[in-house]
Amino acid sequence: MKNTLTYCSVAVALLLSAPVFAADSADGWISLFDGKSLAGWKHSTRGKAEYSVVDGAIRGVTVEGSENSFLLSEEQFGDFELEFEVKVDDALNSGVQVRSREKTEADLLTSGKDGKPATDLNRFFGPQVEIEASPGQAGYIYGEATGFGWLSPEPQDEAHSHGHMKNGEWNTFRIVAKGPRIQTFINGKPVADLSQAVIFESHPKGHIGLQVHGIKAGTGPYEVFWKNIRIRKLS
Repeated sequence: MKNTLTYCSVAVALLLSAPVFAADSADGWISLFDGKSLAGWKHSTRGKAEYSVVDGAIRGVTVEGSENSFLLSEEQFGDFELEFEVKVDDALNSGVQVRSREKTEADLLTSGKDGKPATDLNRFFGPQVEIEASPGQAGYIYGEATGFGWLSPEPQDEAHSHGHMKNGEWNTFRIVAKGPRIQTFINGKPVADLSQAVIFESHPKGHIGLQVHGIKAGTGPYEVFWKNIRIRKLS
């Protein structure tokens, strides 16, 4: 009996210490979403948007009066290739954070504007791949709460936009982050190709974050859905 109990205890310990996700195939792809639950994810400290699983997809729903909300991967990633499908209401701005984290006291000193410290402790911040309806700036990279605004140069021209997003339908995103370079693709079409040493220095690795943007009073509710989320580490 003692040996049996010892064996069971060891087996349970191994199961509890095992990663939530395992490699899907020999080439290293890992599923970040099991299609049934939010295992491996956690809600950001700030923001009140609601996340659930509906018909095999992660559903994010706006809550009026909430600031930007995020569903964070529990694991952090540095260099990687990320793929997912997303469908978003035309009126909702969304995004996927990469290499991001919640602000610490130290981060407040370096993420403010006009030389002043920031005051948004625990806000989730870092590079964000934009998600929005066409015509728009989907796929370009924004510095969420970093003080930089757009990191990609193209959206800095207010007249710039593209039509790669299929409004009201599922769209396939691919993100490749390798060192300071981040490349994005929507439905197989290249969008951003950004190399910025400053943001890489402050955010060399971090969480993946699924954003539900805050909304104006009297609007919404709006929805965004993600599915088939998978990642492959490059280093």
